[in-house]
Amino acid sequence: MEANTMSLRKTLLAAVSTLGLLASPFAVSEETFTLRLAETWGPNSGLLGDAPRNMAAMAEEMSGGRLKIRIDSSNKHKAPFGIFDLVRNGQYDMGHTASYYYKGTIPNAMYFTTIPFGMIAPEMYAWFYHDDGMELMQKVYEPFGLLSFPGGNTANQMGGWFRKEIKSLEDLKGLKMRTPGFAGEVMSEVGVAVTNLPPGELYTALERNTIDAVEWVGPALDLQMGFHQIAKYYYSGWQEPNAEVQFLINKKTWDKLPADLQAILRVSMRTAAYDMYIQSTHESGVAWEKMKQEYPDVTHKVFPPEVITALRETTNRLLDEFAEKDELANEIITSQREYLKQVRPWTNISDKAYLNSVAEQ
Repeated sequence: MEANTMSLRKTLLAAVSTLGLLASPFAVSEETFTLRLAETWGPNSGLLGDAPRNMAAMAEEMSGGRLKIRIDSSNKHKAPFGIFDLVRNGQYDMGHTASYYYKGTIPNAMYFTTIPFGMIAPEMYAWFYHDDGMELMQKVYEPFGLLSFPGGNTANQMGGWFRKEIKSLEDLKGLKMRTPGFAGEVMSEVGVAVTNLPPGELYTALERNTIDAVEWVGPALDLQMGFHQIAKYYYSGWQEPNAEVQFLINKKTWDKLPADLQAILRVSMRTAAYDMYIQSTHESGVAWEKMKQEYPDVTHKVFPPEVITALRETTNRLLDEFAEKDELANEIITSQREYLKQVRPWTNISDKAYLNSVAEQ
């Protein structure tokens, strides 16, 4: 565990202890709870797997051992895209996954991972915690007996690894590509043959020409997947300007926890999510530098304006259609659009202006 994470844990533990001594807001019992968590990711999955483990370690430490969380990776439960059902049905108490994997079961869940051409990570977190993002997310999950919490963000994701250069819209016609969520629907609309394979199958599918292109995350996780050994064109993204994974909790499990353990679990999840976001930024920078030095044949590209325009127009058309057909979808889409209009001007004159005008690297 990195030193800064350990320091953060100690600070949180001290804060919780101080609150308990000064305010005593909860009736603390000595009962111990052990929860089981299923994750979409396999073992040794880097920062995606680190997030639930950091959360579990913090929760156990801050609770003085009264709250323990045991984690099963996909190689054990055998259902990487089945976390929603595993937690809803009570086979597991918690899950760590991405909401857009379940758009077929609960279409309105996908908006809480990311939307193409939408908010970047700081904007998304601001929408969750300082606007109505959390409230809307609970409206989606409550009918299924679940609670959902932000579970970590990879920040802006890359557009994918391609065997051939994309020079026009025509180059996308019939292209076989792994890309999940709403972006997959958009890609399908412009002629891409879209598939959504589990993480453990991606390299083999690309190697065997089952797919022509693959979108995973970014350098922090892509390097260890080995895609650069097969596909040499690495495109910047449009589809996931942020990518928020999630913690799912069975509502019956949550209700059994004493109030102090609920509070500790909330703090642990929120802190682990932040840790994942900054870890992703760090590791992507390190991995991209390694790629440039050790794999000089990898070529970074951006999609041509013609492609971006078509993808943007398709995204907006589909969002309008979703909003027209479903009242809750309309509420979520409208909320995100209005919040983006509010917050993006500040992003433009702060971070964007800085990068465009004064940054040298």
